[in-house]
Order: sequence, then structure tokens, then C-alpha cells
Amino acid sequence: MRQGQQVNQGEGFHAEDFATLAQLESDSFWFRARNQLILWATKPLLRAGSSFCEIGCGTGFVIAALAKEMPLVKFSATELFGNALPFARKRVPSADFYEMDARDIPFRSEFDVVGTFDVLEHIQEDERVLAEIHKALKPQGKLVITVPQHPFMWSHQDERACHVRRYTRAEMTDKLKRAGFSVDLTTSFVSFLLPLMYMARRPDRVDSPEYDPAADLRLNPVVNAVMLLVMAIERQFIKVGVRFPFGGSLLLVATKF
Repeated sequence: MRQGQQVNQGEGFHAEDFATLAQLESDSFWFRARNQLILWATKPLLRAGSSFCEIGCGTGFVIAALAKEMPLVKFSATELFGNALPFARKRVPSADFYEMDARDIPFRSEFDVVGTFDVLEHIQEDERVLAEIHKALKPQGKLVITVPQHPFMWSHQDERACHVRRYTRAEMTDKLKRAGFSVDLTTSFVSFLLPLMYMARRPDRVDSPEYDPAADLRLNPVVNAVMLLVMAIERQFIKVGVRFPFGGSLLLVATKF
């Protein structure tokens, strides 16, 4: 299957994987490092009394981190798969959760900030989702988004994850602009680890019948700690203004106009 081909009848995820994710996310260098970058990008956009909604919250790992750092913000989250929401509600009892399709968001001018983190790549109609998010945001509201980057990184691993695409920076910024956003910030991340990530996605590895899609979340603790340190160093560069052109993922902040 090639990039852009419909996956899994548009469902976009293996719902049975949520229990595994809920168990492994908190130790995984990838989820922990991504959370730290999301916190860095999102905290300046919110103040006491602000409203934030995460589209496609999964097990609630991201929104739990945000709520812990910003207890005076009103948090909401949506998820297509209802069996993920018990994990999310347990993590953030104070938030409002909705079982909802991101292609049909009922809110209008409701939120100061919306976040969606590694969700768009699962949805064929990604521009429709961006248009719906635009409607849900207040005037001058902010969108924080992460997506997997570089079509040349496409592999069977993406197919197993029910992705329909990996983005280029130009594609993502163009789609945001067409949806009515101006782009404030864009940077790649997982940049220092991109060569290792590329090697890990070799066809001879991920096409093997013995390949375990969750293996990357069960790394040796020493290797996991080293990866976390590398991501922390990378994040410090981003914080001081370095914007990486290449990386396994892409972070963007945009404003509704």
C-alpha cells in the first residue's frame, strides 16, 4: 500500500491498541519528549480561564500533561473511538470528553486553543478536519498541531499505524492557509534521531512476520533514557529559536483569521 491510499476503511486506528498505549506511553521516550515540546508550544497561548480542546485525545496522555501544568484552564477533548475515553477520563477527571468524529465538530467559536497531535495523518479528509477546527476556534484562536513528516520515510510501519500520509512542510502549511489559518511557528523535531528512525523503518525489519509494532515502545531502559536525553537536547535548540528543516515529525502553531 502506498502513501495516500485509504487505510482500514477510513477508521484510522486499531482500536484494540489503546490498552497497550495506555500502559506504555508514560515510559516511552517518544511520548514523553513529544509532550514536553507540546507543553512548550502551548503554555504561552493559555491563561487562567482559557479553553483548550484536544481533537483525537486517545488515552489522554497529552491532555493529562497539559492539565497538570495549567490547572486553571478549562480542558475538553474529543475522540472517535469510545473505548479510549475511559483511559482519558481516568487521567483527567476534570476535563469534558466527547465521542466525536473530527470531520464533524459541532462547536462554533468555542475554544481559545485547539490541539491535535498525530491525528491528521490517520484521516483521508484532513482539510475537512482543519476547516472544522477553524469553525470551533474563537476569533484569533490558536491551533497547535503535530504530524509525521517526510513522504520518503513512508514504510509498512505507517500502514500498520493506519496512516494515510506523511506530510511535507509545504503541504501542511498550504493546507492550514487554505483552511483559514496563518502559520506562526513551524519546526521539525525528532531531527537528531532521524537517521536511526530511517534505519529502524527498513523493509527487511518492518515487513518481517515477527515484527512487533509496539516494540519501539518497549525499548531497553538505557536506550530509552539516551533517546530521551537526545530529544531534550534537541528541544533546547528549538527553545532558543533553532528551526530544524528535517525530522521525523513536524510541529506547527497557527492562528485563525
